[in-house]
Amino acid sequence: MFKNLREDINSVFERDPAARSAVEIFFCYPGLHALWFYRVAHWFWVNEFFFLGRFISHMGRFFTGIEIHPGAKIGRKFFIDHGMGVVIGETAEIGDNVTLYHGVTLGGVTWDKVKRHPTLEDNVVIGSGAKVLGPFTVGKGAKIGSNSVVVKEVPENATVVGIPGRVVMAQEKKEDARHDLQHGQLPDPEAKAIACLFDQIRELEKKYDSLSREHEELKKRLETPSSR
Repeated sequence: MFKNLREDINSVFERDPAARSAVEIFFCYPGLHALWFYRVAHWFWVNEFFFLGRFISHMGRFFTGIEIHPGAKIGRKFFIDHGMGVVIGETAEIGDNVTLYHGVTLGGVTWDKVKRHPTLEDNVVIGSGAKVLGPFTVGKGAKIGSNSVVVKEVPENATVVGIPGRVVMAQEKKEDARHDLQHGQLPDPEAKAIACLFDQIRELEKKYDSLSREHEELKKRLETPSSR
């Protein structure tokens, strides 16, 4: 238990530059408290004490603003930054070194009692407000931009943005690279497309001005009577 506590606290130090001390993390990080509530609730859930599991999960939601169903499966070094409004569904599966920001939803799209929530593999980062909906897999090292809505599978090391989410970048991930949390610096395909349109409009304006000048010069020559 104490080994897990140290690992949880160290994972916060690794991914939050605002963390100043172990004491501060222990008492002031709701994402960490939600994870500890979840572990107790999950133990009761897998041992078929379903009401106690749900009740402890509910208490964790009350104190932290983070809702993690006790039936979810969560790996090591899981980190929720800020955390308010995070919702993790019953059949969600989360690998190691996964990071979620506030307002993230790992939700389902069916009422059937089947696997209906996403699976996040190792080293996934999901930006604030993103919604991942459905029983598909988000591959290792993938990043999902803030406020994106993802409804289909995400390849490994891909970057997804938009509504609905689209893969805008895929790159190789070095095994020894530090965990990349730059979810606020993601490519914006709409902005790039609009910038290209503006470039084309400027080129058209230049051609129009040139043709307009030529037209005016030709008009003047035609209007001027020829000298004898």
